[in-house]
Amino acid sequence: MESARDDTGAAVDLHHPVRRVVSLVPSLTEAVAATKPEAIVGATNWCSRPTGLDVSRVRGTKNPDVEKVLALVPDVVIANAEENRETDLSRLREAGVAVWVTDIRTLPQAVTSLARLFTACGWGVPDWLDTVHDVWGDLLGEPPPPERWAVIPIWRRPWMVIGRDTFGGDLLRRMGVGNIYATHEDRYPKVPLPELNSVPADLVVLPDEPYAFTADDGPESFPRLPAALLEGRHLTWYGPALVEARAALARQLTTLLPPGG
Repeated sequence: MESARDDTGAAVDLHHPVRRVVSLVPSLTEAVAATKPEAIVGATNWCSRPTGLDVSRVRGTKNPDVEKVLALVPDVVIANAEENRETDLSRLREAGVAVWVTDIRTLPQAVTSLARLFTACGWGVPDWLDTVHDVWGDLLGEPPPPERWAVIPIWRRPWMVIGRDTFGGDLLRRMGVGNIYATHEDRYPKVPLPELNSVPADLVVLPDEPYAFTADDGPESFPRLPAALLEGRHLTWYGPALVEARAALARQLTTLLPPGG
């Protein structure tokens, strides 16, 4: 048994090496599968990557089946401070399960956090994470000034956008796209559509998750802004998706639909 501190600073005692993992975060499931695939014994219903992942499903990120998680006898449950509820994580800890919590709001934090997790599990840093560092290396420092400003909805009915301190917002900033709502007091504020159409943005960025924006659902609501349709995994998933995300985002951010779709 070895002790290490997770992203929140909490001490976590882990068997070394870790052999059984339940992941409560889709991007972390993909990350573990790319690093130590035989270790994953459980994941949420929303964990869609890698394709064909054949493990026990423990319901959702916000409502995991705690009893089912416990029945899988994990060495560690990996979670995220934003994605998962502290009440569920506390129940797991009270049952004697090690819980490792990530807190990732920037690209450099993602690289550091994942290396910390894999090292704590006794697996070492995987090659794909070294590749992420190589792909993004020149953008891991202070982000450059934005070349364009965007509104970045993540939901409609009601309209919600990316606000302050988010991984997706940080990634876009490093790609030269500033977030109009980066200084909002909320991380995912609800904003009326008329306001979204009145701010001085250069484009609207529409990812396909959590709301599945498409060419026919979303751009028509922004009659004066060109629209960039993004694969949400490239914008918000910290893990192996980052290997291809830079090239994909560069392509998607320059392939714009005309104002109003």
